Amino acid sequence: MTRRIMLALAVAVIALPIVSSYAGRSSHAAAVAQPQAPRNIILIGWDGCQRNHLKEMIARGEVPNLMALAANGNLVAIDVTRTTDTKAGWAQILTGYEPEVTGVFSNGRFQPVPEGYTVFERLEKFFGPDNIYTAAVIGKLHHVGSAPPGGAPVGPTGNRQPLRPRLQRARVQAPQQAGGRMPGEPYYLTKSNMDLFQEGLGVADNVGARALEVLDQHGRDRFFMFIHFAEPDHPGHAHGENSQAYTDSVRHDDEWLGRIQAKLAELGVRDQTLIYVTADHGFDEGMTSHGDAPYVFLATDDPLVMRRGLREDVAPTILWRFGVDLSAIDPPLDGHPLTEPYKPPMW
Repeated sequence: MTRRIMLALAVAVIALPIVSSYAGRSSHAAAVAQPQAPRNIILIGWDGCQRNHLKEMIARGEVPNLMALAANGNLVAIDVTRTTDTKAGWAQILTGYEPEVTGVFSNGRFQPVPEGYTVFERLEKFFGPDNIYTAAVIGKLHHVGSAPPGGAPVGPTGNRQPLRPRLQRARVQAPQQAGGRMPGEPYYLTKSNMDLFQEGLGVADNVGARALEVLDQHGRDRFFMFIHFAEPDHPGHAHGENSQAYTDSVRHDDEWLGRIQAKLAELGVRDQTLIYVTADHGFDEGMTSHGDAPYVFLATDDPLVMRRGLREDVAPTILWRFGVDLSAIDPPLDGHPLTEPYKPPMW
């Protein structure tokens, strides 16, 4: 059997639960032994990618790189139980917490994520700041931003500083924006505790090109990297979820996924790197809004991802795969790894 035929069969098998029930494979992880922790992980964001729209594109064969990725791991549903917007979405994905912990409730109700609570900072602490390179390369400016209280964005990179003492609060209230003063964007505190935080890059080609540059510079180091594409959210707002522009932008994101994987192969680290692709929110069907858009996805080459889940399950999945003891995290994460069955609390 040729490699092309084998890949086609794998894609066909992985597509079945997506196009029909989209429920994932609940017995998958039980059959796979825990492998050695990956050296690197890349989290890729397709901002505003609606799950049903993606299903339609899968059926037409329009996202081949995403499906090839999932053929080595899984493609599962991710649902949103809170606000379906960008600030709330990425804060949950990058911390594993509900907004009562982070203070990031929505695009209009937010504050800086408490120091030390993001995946970047937890990995810096776990490995030591000299033993992992943490980076965020971001298309959007304000909703995935780092502007200080009352101010404008301070620049593309964070200067590494020692972690300050943990903020002594497990639950925080929504920010008070007296007089219209901005309370500080979600990653205002985070950016100083990681190697690179570059926001406001704009269109996908700018984001992808910068991501490849960072990989050229640091791809042979241990790294965790967040690559945020502002599409298809921006075309969705401009032209609607059912537009050709929305579809084309998802296809373009998929092309960049292929280029990122090719760069990893060129650097000789593809087999040491896991990739997760997800979205912060979906889109209202046929509209230019996402006021009630809770249906997204997660695609990965991680063979241990076994079930569908929630936005806040992404961060604990990444931390656990790197070897972090989740039971030692305080306050406890609200999310649960997608690599194990989830048993909801009794109350």
